[in-house]
Amino acid sequence: MMDAIVVGSGHNALVSACYLARAGWSVEVLERDTVLGGAVSTVERFPGHKVDRGSSAHIMIRHTGIIEELELSAHGLCYIDCDPWAFTPAPPGSDRPGIVFHRSLDRTCRSIEESCSAADAAAYRRFVETWGPRTERVMRAFAAPPTGGHLLRSFWGLDTSGGGSAISREFMTTGDALLDEYFDSEPLKAALAWFGAQSGPPMSEPGTAPMVGFAALMHTLPPGRAVGGSGALTAALASRLTSDGGTVTLGDGVSELRRDSDGWTVVTESGRRVRARTVVAGCHVLTTLDLLERGGYNRETLAAWRRRIRVGPGIGMVLRLGTDALPSYPSAPADACATSGLQLLVSDRAQLRAAHGAALAGELPPEPAVLAMSFSGIDPTISPAGEHQVTLWSQWHPYTLSGGRTWADLGESEADRVVAGVDALAPGFADSVRHRFVQTPADIEREMGLLGGNVMHVEMSLDQMFMWRPIPELSGHRVPDADSLYLTGASTHPGGGVSGSSGRSAARVALADARGGRLRRVLRNTFR
Repeated sequence: MMDAIVVGSGHNALVSACYLARAGWSVEVLERDTVLGGAVSTVERFPGHKVDRGSSAHIMIRHTGIIEELELSAHGLCYIDCDPWAFTPAPPGSDRPGIVFHRSLDRTCRSIEESCSAADAAAYRRFVETWGPRTERVMRAFAAPPTGGHLLRSFWGLDTSGGGSAISREFMTTGDALLDEYFDSEPLKAALAWFGAQSGPPMSEPGTAPMVGFAALMHTLPPGRAVGGSGALTAALASRLTSDGGTVTLGDGVSELRRDSDGWTVVTESGRRVRARTVVAGCHVLTTLDLLERGGYNRETLAAWRRRIRVGPGIGMVLRLGTDALPSYPSAPADACATSGLQLLVSDRAQLRAAHGAALAGELPPEPAVLAMSFSGIDPTISPAGEHQVTLWSQWHPYTLSGGRTWADLGESEADRVVAGVDALAPGFADSVRHRFVQTPADIEREMGLLGGNVMHVEMSLDQMFMWRPIPELSGHRVPDADSLYLTGASTHPGGGVSGSSGRSAARVALADARGGRLRRVLRNTFR
């Protein structure tokens, strides 16, 4: 009997597997896909190009300590700092330069002063000084299961000189309200709102202020680009796992999870039956519920849980492009590398609001909101000499289109609109495209099992975060009446994005439960 079977090979699942294997457990990872890593993976889409399937820039995991704890640098993982970490072009018709967000706060404030005003530059400094410590506390809250005690300890000692009511209100307000409180310049507010919206919800929703606040943490440690592609993180985790005796099986997904008095029987699509004391499910939570139903778990309970887990209308679509040049923005300062990080191609929040409203109605955005990334400029290993690679993420695009339309019919034409939007800000960009791979919301679901095309699994709205993610009954990485089954992945706290925190927390809960079980057995045998 195995000590643990891990279902799925997303980065959180692999992090769980690594921590369990390091504790001496026998661990096997089972993955339906033939590509390891889920959305944190890199493949050759075009000749000589290493193209990410999902994530590209890694932000949170570099703040967790997981890379150091698992010694992933010894397994080939190397990051390049994205510095500048973001750039937003000047609005069309403006004679001012775009805004460059450097790791250096001083340089960033100088850029904001040149692009916006001295008042906004001073306000940005206050914003970073206030929200930097707050965001560090949010990261602490993300590092363990969301119990009341852990959340209290995470935020204990935070400056509350304005009173507890004031700071709690600032955490619970909308991202838009926070931006309006600090800044006057709409292009600056739009850039920061677009950065915050990468978590999924629009910045008009309550509780989104901390998502904007994450920008302050980028001046401590900016987003990182894994050399060789996003999948380099997965490769390092797999190397760590196998060095500790763990194994990975690809191309044979799990079809059923069945619990009995002695442990778990894991049935795979090929008919293999594996016995394990513990199961860690790293797939989408709704997929896990399906596996439990096939294994005989109570259907009425599962149906009630499904009805309360909100996946949402979908988040967006992606274009993976091979080009012969990097985007060239006329408003980029000559002394700044505008393409080293996130290119926030929005200058008015009205564009974001219109796109989100359209998605709720099943419509295409009036004007696609685009985030561009072109990491071949700082990591030449991912493209052939003389060529580049550009990723365009466009948000929001609904999974289900109104009027019976399908993404099979509209994917290519919508991709044309996305490219045209970038070309308007970086003239000549469209002519530089040599290869194109389109990932519509339907494609994202089909290839990586991200239901509804939601890369965050379930919506990252306030009522589905912390001790409510995905619902209260499942928020502690455990499943009621399913002993030794643990949940990890973006469906669980702290949600989507590349952090690994959910994987580490699930492993720690499993290890603690196992120690408690052994102690109970010792006490029972001693005193009976």
